[in-house]
Amino acid sequence: MLNLIIYEDKDILRESLSLMLGGMEDVKVIAAFSNCNTVEQDIKSLQPQVVLMDIDMPGKNGIYGVEKIKETNPEINVIMHTVFDDDDKIFKSLEAGADGYLLKNTSPAKLYEAIKDVTLGSAPISPGVAKRVLQAFHNKPKQSFDLSQREQQILQLLVDGYTYKRISAECFIAMDTVRTHLKNIYTKLQVNTGKEAITKALKYRIVKEN
Repeated sequence: MLNLIIYEDKDILRESLSLMLGGMEDVKVIAAFSNCNTVEQDIKSLQPQVVLMDIDMPGKNGIYGVEKIKETNPEINVIMHTVFDDDDKIFKSLEAGADGYLLKNTSPAKLYEAIKDVTLGSAPISPGVAKRVLQAFHNKPKQSFDLSQREQQILQLLVDGYTYKRISAECFIAMDTVRTHLKNIYTKLQVNTGKEAITKALKYRIVKEN
């Protein structure tokens, strides 16, 4: 069972997310807050595995929130859940340590998959956001890091926001095989997480821009 905390200042949306995600298999919403002014205390006392974090909230914003969460416990996975798709918010969130960045138009099913997959090392990012990040790194020098054709394909899908399950289906391979390929990719890129792999892939233009 994954323990989840939600930070969302809109009352109706916060209640809706709590009910929807709390009713999903393997997810338990242990708290939902309208701001992250006491985020450090919240995290220390509740010890969630995943946090769904809005950006624009009264008082301290969500970027401050993810910074404090990672300082308190870097093992906690934080997914930004926001309406903002501008470069400034995206890069500041990722630099602060966010493990994923999803827009609020993400379907409930994909949101549920992202919450489960982020704990396995996936870095869920909305396709439109991934494209903006790719564009921002468009002029960076391209490097291959000796990835095989299959590894490049899987890395591309990871950057495009595919979950492990979708990668498995797209490539017609087992989930364990996906994890093995990702482990090899992380080793070649000298990274430890999906988020770091995506950042490096975009920085060095290892993947193609769609």
